[in-house]
Amino acid sequence: MPHPARARIRRLSVLALVAAAAATACGDTAQEQRQPSAVGVVPGLERFYEQDVDWESCGPYDADGPMMVRQGVECARIEVPLDYEDPDGEVITLAVSRLPAGGDRIGSLLVNPGGPGASGLSTALAADGTVLADRFDVVGFDPRGVGSSEPAVRCLTDAEFDADRAVDDGDTSPEGIAATEKRNQEYAELCAERNGTDLLAHLGTREVVQDMDVLRGVLGDDALTYLGYSYGTRLGTLYAEAFPGRVRAMVLDGAIDPEQDPVEEIVLQAVGFQKAFDEFAAYCAQYAGCPLGTDPARAAERFRGLVDPLLDAPAPTTDPRGLSHRDAITGVQQGLYSPTLWGSLRGGLEALATTGTGDTLLRLADLYEGRGEDGTYSNITDAFNAIRCVDDPPVTDRALAGELDTRFRAAAPFLDDGRGTGSAALDVCAFWPVPATGEPHTPDVRDLPPVLVVSTTGDPATPYDAGVELAARLGGVLVTFEGTQHTVALDGNECVDTAVTSYLVDLEVPARDPRC
Repeated sequence: MPHPARARIRRLSVLALVAAAAATACGDTAQEQRQPSAVGVVPGLERFYEQDVDWESCGPYDADGPMMVRQGVECARIEVPLDYEDPDGEVITLAVSRLPAGGDRIGSLLVNPGGPGASGLSTALAADGTVLADRFDVVGFDPRGVGSSEPAVRCLTDAEFDADRAVDDGDTSPEGIAATEKRNQEYAELCAERNGTDLLAHLGTREVVQDMDVLRGVLGDDALTYLGYSYGTRLGTLYAEAFPGRVRAMVLDGAIDPEQDPVEEIVLQAVGFQKAFDEFAAYCAQYAGCPLGTDPARAAERFRGLVDPLLDAPAPTTDPRGLSHRDAITGVQQGLYSPTLWGSLRGGLEALATTGTGDTLLRLADLYEGRGEDGTYSNITDAFNAIRCVDDPPVTDRALAGELDTRFRAAAPFLDDGRGTGSAALDVCAFWPVPATGEPHTPDVRDLPPVLVVSTTGDPATPYDAGVELAARLGGVLVTFEGTQHTVALDGNECVDTAVTSYLVDLEVPARDPRC
């Protein structure tokens, strides 16, 4: 089993929505300039808040650029200081996307899909076809160091990523732990060498929330209207702490509890993925030939029987890489994010069981890892590591690392390969070349307007109770969705979407915490 690490909790349903968007020609981009807002301009940062924006074609911005062009999205670059304590020093750029409002415009709706490390440009289409797209300029952005923002964090080459994914990192013998820690340390050193420690030191959520306020001003909004998924809820919470008087409306879906210790967060994620696996196993059992059998109680045992032989040899695939044990686990976890992927996951496990081939699971793993069909990688993995390693203090206590591994296996038996020893390798953040700039804490939010928190009862990546806690801490209203998927707002559930839309457009907060 790979060493436990927080899952990248981006909102994959948004990316699927974007990929399936109709390729209807929409003509030239609007090129309409919004006047910067004079509200809340931070002294010394005037030139950033007041900068002009040159909107242009999204074609060269990222892999989804041509599709965004067809959908009428326009893109631009915004300048921000690398270090807000040195605004006259190095300047970096953020890639920003915008789908102009189709009707009576209220302002901008800034959307973040999660991660950390996920590109947000495609989220300009997150509200496509809804009332929100009529009333708001829907704006996505790549946070600093991510995607098309410049410079983007890059630690490994494409070939190095392929090689790394083929390595077994679940050996918890003393020799295996030493080898894993050596690779983690070498990775951290490569990140420092190829990016510089100045960049790595200023990629955390602390800086991104300041970038968000610059964006608010540049886009011409006196107050921020925001929709954040998964890790995006952390961005929203910290923005509310830093700028409570500049929040118009805020929807936080798939919450991260800001008080949650990162170690406990990992264990709770394991619980969530086990619950999602159990739900998937029950779904699979309805089909003849389900590779997990007809008894969901034995599904974890049968699953291990399918994937554990890959520790000795990868399964053949059309792609010459083959399916490693590590990629099989990644592909399965990817498939558990949403019931929309369960058919692919069932097919992948069935192929592994009947023909011994791993093509479908490898494709699912590639989706998670950001690998394109041409063999090139997005920088989501490097950015994920760079951001999380400065967002929270690292685990450097070996006893705690071993305890975490033991608890993870107990919480998610389907992920336990039986090789636990009570010891585990320190992960890459223990070797990170710059210190953390954030830590778990109780949000200190005053004079914040009511926010809307959406939480899903069977969310595999962000536990339901985290949403309950976040709503309470922010004095917000909780919308509960009863389902098994990662985030739900704007996914087509009428009950949830009605509450979200009424709140964002009319600032109508439900009278009580609704259940959908």
